[in-house]
Amino acid sequence: MATPNANILSRQDFLDSVLRLEARVAAFDCDGTLWSGDAGESFFDWEIKQGIVPAEVGVAMRARYAEYKAGRVTEDDMCGEMVTMHRGLSEEIVMQAASDFMQHSFPGSIFPEMQELVWRLRQSGCDLWVVSSSNEWVIRAGMKPFGISDDHILATKAQLENGTVTDRLIRIPSGPGKADALREVVGREIDAAFGNSRWDTEMLEQTRHPFVVNPNPDLETKARERGWSIYFPDGRR
Repeated sequence: MATPNANILSRQDFLDSVLRLEARVAAFDCDGTLWSGDAGESFFDWEIKQGIVPAEVGVAMRARYAEYKAGRVTEDDMCGEMVTMHRGLSEEIVMQAASDFMQHSFPGSIFPEMQELVWRLRQSGCDLWVVSSSNEWVIRAGMKPFGISDDHILATKAQLENGTVTDRLIRIPSGPGKADALREVVGREIDAAFGNSRWDTEMLEQTRHPFVVNPNPDLETKARERGWSIYFPDGRR
């Protein structure tokens, strides 16, 4: 029988175990995996307070979010509506708001070892993708310190018309949707994937080498059962 901490890696063991794979393609969840906190949820609260969306939209969306927390709205529906609530706004305005938020107001922080890992994988020539159910604008802003380009971001996204956000969604990469987006867009085997919650399970299941980072309790339990490698960023346990 495995010991309770058999598949929990130290910082150096984690970095070494990933880098020795010489992965050609890798995929990362963002919130809770590359940084602490939920950027999409925090931005939602911040932008309503800042008046980025009309006041009546903010009121309606807060009520909708309360329904989601009560279990009466699905994860996919909530993630989608947190994007389509911007319909009619210029994407330039929303992107600027997301950039301002991530630079100055996001209450979370980047895990330094994850930033180091991403940069070292990039230097090795690995094709890096990020997959998130948060809105694409905040993830694009959050990727600047990681050097991952916009065309390698698979996040919840709406169609645009002449630079204006519509209520037509292109994708919602949550749960099975993360694995689906990778298959559809990347179209190659994922050598290593990194996630922290049950919404990353399908993505982790489809990769050759799953790594569970800063896991929520439900994913930690699953990872222990399956023998997946677990890493807690410094000071997170």
